[in-house]
Amino acid sequence: MDDATPSGPPDTLDALYREIAERGDGLPKRLRQCADYVIENPDRVAVSTVAELAVAADVQPSAVMRFCQELGFSGFSQMQRLFREEYSRKWPDYATRLQNLRRAGEDGPAVLLAEFVEAGRTSLENLMSTVDLAMLERAVEILAASPLIHLVGYRRAFPVASYLAYALEKMAIPCVLHTAVGQLPTRHALRPGDAVLAITFAPYSAETVAFAEAARLGGHEVVALTDSLSSPLQRIGVVPLLVSEVDVGAFRALSATFALALGLAVAVGARRDAALA
Repeated sequence: MDDATPSGPPDTLDALYREIAERGDGLPKRLRQCADYVIENPDRVAVSTVAELAVAADVQPSAVMRFCQELGFSGFSQMQRLFREEYSRKWPDYATRLQNLRRAGEDGPAVLLAEFVEAGRTSLENLMSTVDLAMLERAVEILAASPLIHLVGYRRAFPVASYLAYALEKMAIPCVLHTAVGQLPTRHALRPGDAVLAITFAPYSAETVAFAEAARLGGHEVVALTDSLSSPLQRIGVVPLLVSEVDVGAFRALSATFALALGLAVAVGARRDAALA
């Protein structure tokens, strides 16, 4: 265990994840297991007891308590408060989402449509402040040089991955869309020199994260479209392109995400054309 005592506990989830990332593999094995679990399962942390969390992370309850104290918290409840605040803000169940939408749409569908348009406009305006332009340039460089681009994104991210496959195919850029049909593993399709474009948003797809981790272990470059510094993709050495969507009644559209995906695809196509000229 690190001898240094934190000056105080992190006060946001992003700060907590940054603290974990900075400590990296310096944490003892059992505390590292706790760290991995809370990063990959923030919604479970929000609703679990210490005993339930310990079982899920395959550690003793005492290890969970030591992990919380190592990060400066007085105990599990203080750390869990951060996850519960985020959970209640971002991830109500669908019954709650629909209730919110009905309440927001009391004046009819025109008002609801206007709210989605406004949310999309705000998300698009925020995009240039969330994307690191140096990372964008690096992502284009990696994908343009790759002989084959592997696209992986499930659940809400699947429409984005599908559209990228369509756009890249139209520009005659070799790519493969991983769909997880039949739950068949497809990581063996990665060849030397191939790059991966992984797309996932909180609560992050375990399948996408696992694919990206396997790719990095195999020495492949991974570009990630994700939404936060707390994304589990951040700690495996990806090239991150961050995009945040404003929600309406806790439903999130993909306005900014599609704009980023299209801009990235066209930039990759232009870079490849320039290299061939």
